[in-house]
Amino acid sequence: MGQNFPAVLPILDGKNWNRWCVQMKAIMRFQEIDDIVEVGFYHIEADATKSQQQVYRENKRKDCKAMCLLHQCVVEAHFEKISVAKSSQEAWQILEKCNKGAEQLKKVRLQTLRRQYELMQMDLNERVGQFCNRIINHTNQMKACGEVMADQTIAEKILRTLTPSFDHVVVAIEESKKSEELKLEELQGS
Repeated sequence: MGQNFPAVLPILDGKNWNRWCVQMKAIMRFQEIDDIVEVGFYHIEADATKSQQQVYRENKRKDCKAMCLLHQCVVEAHFEKISVAKSSQEAWQILEKCNKGAEQLKKVRLQTLRRQYELMQMDLNERVGQFCNRIINHTNQMKACGEVMADQTIAEKILRTLTPSFDHVVVAIEESKKSEELKLEELQGS
């Protein structure tokens, strides 16, 4: 594939389309094959100039490289679907169509995650660090589903939902720092 290629490639398994898509686009940009996958390339006429032939050969080489990458980064079921594709662009389009429902599922999942987020509170026997990590993990799942959430909003949620035994700490943090500038790392440290 080329030098400095990632040792562990992401594998599309049918449940991770959005993450896989982001990772693959980054790898394809790194390999300088993203344009071939997204736009494709034209076949040349029999009377093409040497320059056109050279560009075509380079595009064909990039397309083969992209197909090889796509073949390696999907589970068997997806491989069977794209094995008939004549170009990497066609293979990518097949994968997009197969995973189109993932976008709708993501919206439904986000609604569930939002509901759970609103109900989250620190448990009485939970340490602050554990609670912060639980909130951050949950908000990361929401962000993966398309939620846009500022650190300030997350920090305010944490401060709002600590157990009453931390009320004096919350007051001290809010008085000593501007809440709009409070970073999650600083909050957890405080």
